[in-house]
Amino acid sequence: MRRAAAILLGLCLLWPAAPAGAADRAPTGWASTGPGATGGAGGRTWTVHTRAELKAALANDGEPTAPKVIRVAGDINGHESDDGSLLGEQDDAPGYDLAQYMSCFGEDGSTWSDTRFDHCKRQRQLRQTGSNKEKAQIQLTVPAHTTLEGAGRDARLLGVFLTVNTGSNIIVRNLHLEAPVDHFTSWSPDDGTHGSWNARFDAMTVITGRNIWIDHCTFTDGRFPDREAPLGFHGERVQRHDGLLDIEDGSDFVTVSDSRFEDHDKAILIGSGDGRGDRDRGHLKVTFVRNLFSDIVQRAPRVRFGQVHVVNNVHRGRAPLYALGVGVESAIFSERNVFRYPGAGPSLAVAAYGGAEFHDTGSWFNGRPARLNAVANALGLGSDVGWDPADVYDHRALNSPSAVERYVLRHAGAGRPHGRP
Repeated sequence: MRRAAAILLGLCLLWPAAPAGAADRAPTGWASTGPGATGGAGGRTWTVHTRAELKAALANDGEPTAPKVIRVAGDINGHESDDGSLLGEQDDAPGYDLAQYMSCFGEDGSTWSDTRFDHCKRQRQLRQTGSNKEKAQIQLTVPAHTTLEGAGRDARLLGVFLTVNTGSNIIVRNLHLEAPVDHFTSWSPDDGTHGSWNARFDAMTVITGRNIWIDHCTFTDGRFPDREAPLGFHGERVQRHDGLLDIEDGSDFVTVSDSRFEDHDKAILIGSGDGRGDRDRGHLKVTFVRNLFSDIVQRAPRVRFGQVHVVNNVHRGRAPLYALGVGVESAIFSERNVFRYPGAGPSLAVAAYGGAEFHDTGSWFNGRPARLNAVANALGLGSDVGWDPADVYDHRALNSPSAVERYVLRHAGAGRPHGRP
């Protein structure tokens, strides 16, 4: 007994603890309004090491919406079967071949034909079947009244399609989330000027969720960056990733804090579509506070309809297409954000995508005042977004670019120490 206790004590000392203060913090921003976001506090605690264990913990012995805290230890792979083996493309759709699928559009990728080659009809069917099987394998849904958190500094969800679907009062914290690779991404010849790949899975999607707090997480493409994807049409890489985080279908009261979004194309989309005002209008109230956007190409975030507060975030790395996308009926209130893109100008910070209003106060671009309201005005945008976060919830913004960068670079992301701004 003494020897067993000593071994157990040794393991506890070796296992990295969650950042101090993680359990007793409360969200800033929209997630703090109304009933707030307390997750599964006071409920059963699970510690999980495999996909099967995580799935069982989410089901919570038949009471999925009862309060619970689920602690992820180590790596959990979305493609892990119940027996521990890893499933791949050929397990989901034996015989599927990307090159054969592409050949059915012709050399320029302009038109699909089932009869172009003998294999075309079969490849179309295999792609559809494989996509559905991959979704069923990697999608894990977080129910209401749940805290899902990393048990140590290196807890990772690899290739998991994490979703919230009508759930409320949820906390996701201290996790590395590696975006899934869509093995069956589809080519749409009529999407855009020359066609586009459309991958299906995000690292995390919130659908009709309420009072959600995403805190101290790291979102990335991880082991499968876009630059290593196979070549597709027109000499460009096949796009196997969708977003890192999408918030849609009337979701509300969400805060994303102290997190990292790294090395990705289309990072964050808020809103279901330009024509979905019936679901999204009056909702999509989201706060992004003290996050790091590093080498993000676009959508950091792109917003439709929502009242979105972006405050004390840091955007840096390679010059993007744009950072903040002003979509249909959006009301983005930008406050004291840092944009650091050497050799570029502040016009990269804002892009108009059908919206009418955008407001910024006090942001900086390469260390100097960004004057983003003037940038937005040049795009035909007004500055009256119709709301001020200070009228809705208490928050304290850091007031210098050095203070914002110092805090975010030290504290944002999974496994990093929690601080008090």
